[in-house]
Amino acid sequence: MKKLPSQLLEALHDTHIRNLDWIERSNADVLVHSSEDPGGYTVPFHHHRRVQLLCVFAGVVLVTTEKGRWMIPAGHALLIPAYLAHSVEMLSEVSMKSVYMFPRAGDAALPAPEVLEVTELARSLVLEAVRLSQAEANGRKADLVLQLLLEEIATLEVRPLSLPFPADRRLAELCLGYMNNPSPNARLDDWATRLAMSRRTFTRFFRKETGISFVTWRQQASVFACLPRLAEGVPVTHVALEAGYESVAAFTTMFRRMLGRSPRGYMAQRNAFDQD
Repeated sequence: MKKLPSQLLEALHDTHIRNLDWIERSNADVLVHSSEDPGGYTVPFHHHRRVQLLCVFAGVVLVTTEKGRWMIPAGHALLIPAYLAHSVEMLSEVSMKSVYMFPRAGDAALPAPEVLEVTELARSLVLEAVRLSQAEANGRKADLVLQLLLEEIATLEVRPLSLPFPADRRLAELCLGYMNNPSPNARLDDWATRLAMSRRTFTRFFRKETGISFVTWRQQASVFACLPRLAEGVPVTHVALEAGYESVAAFTTMFRRMLGRSPRGYMAQRNAFDQD
């Protein structure tokens, strides 16, 4: 991915600071915001006093927290707890809409971010809320749209698009290197050797750090890395083999488990979602 010009980075950073100040100063119950960001831009670590629904309309976004990493493809949203520090990395050109809301009375605190699949109704409500906000319409219709949007958000289905990240610095560096350059040749024995561990010790260590096996983590990380490639229009067969899957069927099975549909079905849904 190309390095962004320093002047563009400075302008994007200034815009982010202004938006963050607006979000924190406003006393409105619900705020909506729309942004278009280039691939390669990363919003540095920050937090909000509100819960944020970060909804991706086009592109792929990677959100990082101390609790792990979450991939948000088009047609999905990330629900981020209030006060949780997070960074937002644009893995391609991105169109995002965000909803900022105070936790409702009686709701349990959200323990960690959740990836949600956005319904057609939620998509339409977000678009209308943004339109009304930009038109500075604060009447009964705007209130009803926001109320219905909050009700719809509460019903959105969770998708398992989180990728646990280890706390150990050496292992985290290996995981990050794999995320940046996934390889079908990445083997458990090689990673164990690089950390000067036996295969058995590394296996236990990896599961302790991430909560899942090395093989499962690598499969999920491969799907994460594939989403930007699919968004660029690279054929599914090429992407699957490039990621190290023995067959397109094996890749499709893992993809369906994580996103609820096949790669081709996901791309069709993504393209339809992007028609705004």
